[in-house]
Amino acid sequence: MAELSAAGRGRLTIVDIARGVAIVAMVAYHATWDLGPDFFGFIAVNAAEDPALKLAARLIAGSFLFLAGVSLILAHRDGFRMRPFLRRLAIIAGAALLVTVVTRLAMPDSYVRFGILHAIAAASVVGALVIRLPAVGLFALAALAFAAPSLLASDAFNDPAWVWLGLSTTVPRMLDYVPLLPWVGATLAGIAVAKVALWGRLYERLSQRPPRTLIGRSLVWAARWSLAIYLIHQPLLFGLIYVAAVVSGQPTPDLF
Repeated sequence: MAELSAAGRGRLTIVDIARGVAIVAMVAYHATWDLGPDFFGFIAVNAAEDPALKLAARLIAGSFLFLAGVSLILAHRDGFRMRPFLRRLAIIAGAALLVTVVTRLAMPDSYVRFGILHAIAAASVVGALVIRLPAVGLFALAALAFAAPSLLASDAFNDPAWVWLGLSTTVPRMLDYVPLLPWVGATLAGIAVAKVALWGRLYERLSQRPPRTLIGRSLVWAARWSLAIYLIHQPLLFGLIYVAAVVSGQPTPDLF
């Protein structure tokens, strides 16, 4: 989100549009949480239990991590640039820490220990370490990452200190949980796909011209401000729905 994107020199309109679609899907998904029975009760659907919404949440998280891998290649396709990478990493890691602190204060029983921003920061480090591998090797690593929780999960990883890894057999309650395994697999797959695209000169074939439609321009704008949108959208959504609940006479959750 840098954003969750790469440096400007490596941008592609199609990647920005894909990221913008993911942002819109994320906001819509979180709106179902706020509107649902656990909060305001405007709708009966429980996002934490509904199979379709659980699948949607996984696809949204996976898309962000996949696009982070694509963007890593686009930003460093002419050679790895350490300073821009560290700057982007510091921004994302700082935002992840902010999410942890704020949710710890607001909801200490279910605060975010390792969410999507934490996962993107960690996966970016892993991606940078293996960025020189050929695509086939990256696809193999991605497959291993996806398989790891099924093959290696153990009670030995149930200590909270290992919650980030994703190999525990029990998970503390969290508002957002995106552990390194298996999710780093999506980033590795994104790096591999981007390498294949560059090898096939697909980069040159894809237009970098701005989109002509309002929807396309809006999605690109959302992509380029994705981190800011991620940080402010939930408080804004919650506030707007709270006002709507008060005006309509709907019961409101106890915030304090």
